[in-house]
Amino acid sequence: MLMANTNVYLTLLLLLSVLKWVQSTPHSSTNYVQDACSVTRYRALCINTLAPFSTTAKTSPSKWARDGVSITIGETKKVTQYLMKVKNYRTMKGSYKIPLSDCIECLQDAIDQLHGSLGVLRKLNARNFYAQMGDITTWLSAVLTDHETCLDGFENPRGKQAKMVRNRVLRSSYFTSNALALVNKLATSGLDNTVA
Repeated sequence: MLMANTNVYLTLLLLLSVLKWVQSTPHSSTNYVQDACSVTRYRALCINTLAPFSTTAKTSPSKWARDGVSITIGETKKVTQYLMKVKNYRTMKGSYKIPLSDCIECLQDAIDQLHGSLGVLRKLNARNFYAQMGDITTWLSAVLTDHETCLDGFENPRGKQAKMVRNRVLRSSYFTSNALALVNKLATSGLDNTVA
């Protein structure tokens, strides 16, 4: 009986020490993504979507910015494809036909701006760093404007389809907002040594 109690006690001590070690580890992969996303407005979305990049991005603001923009490209493409299906199947009629077309055009422009941003983030250099950051923040701000323009056409959505369009575009704008925050963090922290 005493031996069994001792084993239970030792097992509990071992578990507690492992838990304490995990909590005291300065930067587990969870901490990396939480630190990176601390500057974003939609923190939970940022953490959920960027968590897979923790082991490679670690504490590199340039990698987090790149990953944020990359994820935003994927999300914006998905939303654009969804809008094109809605348009092609003519499920949205009446007063939403023109705003839907405008929305598709805005998001296609947004995708171009996002690709431009990602291209520059992949070629950052110390000599042109601040000019590059200026270009990227301008482009990402334009992407947010594209989202806002799209949302204007669905300001008070009537009907299930119009509400779905608005919600998807709105969610896509959250990705852009987070990417812009990560880029701004990079701009203020400066070029790190782990850009490659």
